[in-house]
Amino acid sequence: MTRHHGPLLAATLAVLVAAPGGHAQEVRPLSSIDWLSNSLDTTAPPRPERRPVRGQAGGAGIVAVTVTPLGAPAPDGVGLTAPEEVGLAPGLWGASTTDDLARRISDLPEQPLPAARDALKRILLARLDPPMGGGTPGALLTARVDALLRMGALNDAQILLERAGPLRPELFRRAFDIALLLGEEDAGCATLDASPGIAPSISTRIFCLARRGDWPAAALTLDTAEALGQLTAVEDTLLARFLDAEIAEDALLPIPRMPAPTPLQWRMLEAIGERQPTAPLPLAFGHADLRSASGWRARLEATERLVRAGALPPQHLADVYAERAPAASGGLWDRVAAVQSLDRALETGAPRPIGRALSDAWAEMTSAGLGPAFAEVIAPRLADTDLPRSSADLALRIALLSSDYEAAALSNFDSVDPQARAFAMGLPPDAADVPEAPLSRALAAAFSGTAAPSPRLARLQAEGKLGEALIVALTTVAAGASADPADLTGALVFLRTIGMEDTARRAALQLYLLESGA
Repeated sequence: MTRHHGPLLAATLAVLVAAPGGHAQEVRPLSSIDWLSNSLDTTAPPRPERRPVRGQAGGAGIVAVTVTPLGAPAPDGVGLTAPEEVGLAPGLWGASTTDDLARRISDLPEQPLPAARDALKRILLARLDPPMGGGTPGALLTARVDALLRMGALNDAQILLERAGPLRPELFRRAFDIALLLGEEDAGCATLDASPGIAPSISTRIFCLARRGDWPAAALTLDTAEALGQLTAVEDTLLARFLDAEIAEDALLPIPRMPAPTPLQWRMLEAIGERQPTAPLPLAFGHADLRSASGWRARLEATERLVRAGALPPQHLADVYAERAPAASGGLWDRVAAVQSLDRALETGAPRPIGRALSDAWAEMTSAGLGPAFAEVIAPRLADTDLPRSSADLALRIALLSSDYEAAALSNFDSVDPQARAFAMGLPPDAADVPEAPLSRALAAAFSGTAAPSPRLARLQAEGKLGEALIVALTTVAAGASADPADLTGALVFLRTIGMEDTARRAALQLYLLESGA
């Protein structure tokens, strides 16, 4: 059903209508993710910036000039932190190719072990030399951005893209979606307007025209796109309701069910009052619920998801928990109540109430997969607290899961679990202290001093592909208890031999204390 919002002017058509052949399928890079908005028009070739020749005016004598900033960094080498700041060598990627590295990065598990996830994130954000083995230029940068998006680390991905300089279309799509999810769509549209050579899709063009208040042009573009058959039925209905309040109330135009909306579709659904919950959507959508306009429950749920994934610092969750009293009971509200009770008990300083509240809060947080994050926040507050024996043991277990694990093991040498103490100090555990479970045996072998790195990791290192071997090792560790025990041992040994001792110890403690049943 075509709706006319104004006359079709030939002159306006020449400006607003994209190449009339419909939308070609974009060739996606190797690491692409499937929820990105179809925000660019790939039917027309990129338009170079055009500048008039000196002494000539108007349209006469215009020559095409492609502008490339002098001294711009190679896209695969951009980063947020210097390698030495995170203990990496600038030439970490060595002889690998960009395509091989992109493949390795795209294999990361969805919910990685926190110790491995944190190490991987440091690598993704480091300013490393581009790999020397060649490959597709920019493939490594795209894979790094996509991995950050899967982790929900939108702010880091956004800064990485900004450091990359002028963006190619496949990277601009990601930058535009990040802006949508962070509530910065006006800035995304402004960047689009200022980017010669990047042609927006019809949906994006209509959205941005409306965002800057040019409703007549937006409506005309929609009418034209309908006449030329350039929109799907879903796009047509959604855009029509986005532009016209009267149509938004028309029962004849219901929005088709959209179980997997793109960020652009999600933002338009929100604008017409049909906001979809973000919980079933990819992790990155959770950022849309962090705005103050969102309800407390939505912000709590989104914050838990993002903290669990390492996309937000643990203290952020503690701050949101403390905002107000729980509105109900069960599930999320029980976690909030338990953490608030512990906070009140710590303020009183009474040992027994602290112990009871700690036990309740720890049970709630670990059941929600938030144990390591909670440990970072609460362990420092428990350090100087005199607790009953059973509560002191739990407090020590929590301290071993924090970043101060070694200090906790040393200060409680006689009372700490022997195998956990060995992992915390990087020592071989006594064979008599190691349980028979395959996971415990695999972890103990990694610290025995006799095990060797996995053969495939050693082979990659021998080929001058240390960074690629590191990604493979961290991917194995990231799989946690589901990894093959022999592979897990070999990966942890490899991390220790190349100087990533802290990551190996933290991973062993997390696996032993949270997943082995110890």
